[in-house]
Amino acid sequence: MNVLFLGDLVGENILPFLEKNLANILNKYNVSFVIANGENLADGYGITPGLCEKLFDLGIDVISSGNHIWDQEKIIPYIAKQNRLLRPLNYPKKNPGSGLGVFKDKLGNKIIVINILCNLFMQKADNAFFEIKKLLENIKLKKDCDAIFIDLHGEVASEKQAFAYMLDGKVTAVLGTHTHVPTSDLRVLPNGTAFQTDTGMCGDYDSVIGGNKNNWIEKFEVKNSFKKIYASKNNATLCGALIKVKKNDGLSSLAEQIIIGTVLENKIPKDNFFKKE
Repeated sequence: MNVLFLGDLVGENILPFLEKNLANILNKYNVSFVIANGENLADGYGITPGLCEKLFDLGIDVISSGNHIWDQEKIIPYIAKQNRLLRPLNYPKKNPGSGLGVFKDKLGNKIIVINILCNLFMQKADNAFFEIKKLLENIKLKKDCDAIFIDLHGEVASEKQAFAYMLDGKVTAVLGTHTHVPTSDLRVLPNGTAFQTDTGMCGDYDSVIGGNKNNWIEKFEVKNSFKKIYASKNNATLCGALIKVKKNDGLSSLAEQIIIGTVLENKIPKDNFFKKE
């Protein structure tokens, strides 16, 4: 199976771009399952029920999130009912929603998606390393599912990399989100887990992490305030990772970065890498 993981969707300006391009991408690379981090879709701050439904209509199967999941108040009753929208696993259990979902792809494969929050320079959450080890004591690749994908939402590269190496060979992929900057280290680790420190964002790269660049300059140069900085809307770029999952053991045989749009140099994987088996 081939899985597409899209980095943080920042601002609603990305929706027309996805509407125009996503179906072609899924067809070209024989993608049977799509995961996208949507916690910044509502002008940079959270996501709404209506925006979730738009993403599902466009072909996205699961929406992961992070520290901005509660920014839009009306998402609270929605996430309590909608299992296709995840919040961080290591948030308190009393929070609505779940950090883990079990899904079927278009081919009938059973896929587990886990959303977890790092701890360094992030909002307070339970220790990500402890929580994932505890969870995976009872979930095993090929015994309980055909693939395990983790959205690791965090600020610090060292924490993400250590987390991924700890799980190498136990999960299909650990894919970083949150910094909105695509790193160049997408690869399959020695024991078969695909990893990228950060998949980048789907949004306007003529910006500061997706927000209006002039407002960010003013924030740092003059005011250094906590005033909200809304999403920049001039350009659109899709950033993510294509992962080819092995049928025999649920690990990754191939991981390719995909970047399509303006500002950044585009990276277009060869479609024959992901041909139908």
